[in-house]
Amino acid sequence: MPELPEVETVRRGLLPLIGLRILRLTLNRNDLRFPFPSDFDSIEGRRIIAIERRAKYLLIRLEGDLTWLVHLGMTGRFGHEEEKHSHVIVSFEDGERLVYTDPRRFGIMDLIRTGENHKLLSEIGPEPLSAEWSAADLYDSLSGRQTSMKSALLNGRIVAGIGNIYASEILFRAGVSPRRLACNLSKAKAERLHAATRSILYAAIEAGGSTLSDGQFRNVEGDLGYFPHEFAVYDRAALDCESEDCDSVIKRIIQQGRSTFFCSRCQR
Repeated sequence: MPELPEVETVRRGLLPLIGLRILRLTLNRNDLRFPFPSDFDSIEGRRIIAIERRAKYLLIRLEGDLTWLVHLGMTGRFGHEEEKHSHVIVSFEDGERLVYTDPRRFGIMDLIRTGENHKLLSEIGPEPLSAEWSAADLYDSLSGRQTSMKSALLNGRIVAGIGNIYASEILFRAGVSPRRLACNLSKAKAERLHAATRSILYAAIEAGGSTLSDGQFRNVEGDLGYFPHEFAVYDRAALDCESEDCDSVIKRIIQQGRSTFFCSRCQR
């Protein structure tokens, strides 16, 4: 599933659409994960005035105090050409097209009026790349939580947008075991974890996100994300740890039904 870096990569790829007016909305089916909003065609005739991101959600701001909310699910992507599993096509006045393709149809689309508190956004935690989120905030949010550090990073109420891939990479960079209880994290390690979170996410965005072996994630222009070339632990089970002076190998365990990759010597 696309995580924060992938969604941010898509957001940046959509920015050239700002200022364009939507001429026509074409739906090739009635739903994705949920039915499309009954008034979805109300986006027609409106210009795009901004494109933002909140956690793993795209927020396409339109004229007239309307926002088009998009979650890419597991296999959703935006592009310009229609394909076999293209379900939503937006045509613009200048002839440009935006095509949403989603083979597994786990994506979500909805409309939000200004002032509405959408249920999908109402309980999301702080943005990890925001200047307003500090190491002290992270430490306070983990206090008293009897859950593993891996689970804590995946909890969108603690910090927004982090999924399975980047949780493993962040914990390795910070030297924190994924099995450590969140309530046992010291202030010093919270500071390392905060710094690692920001550095990993920034690096992943710079690399265009992560396209795994399934090839599912691609940016708006169809390009792959190259951050997997920088993976230190994710999907490297039984391979040597790349840390200097470490002769251990990367281990794989299952937490909450998901694979976690880590070095038991480097992460405590």
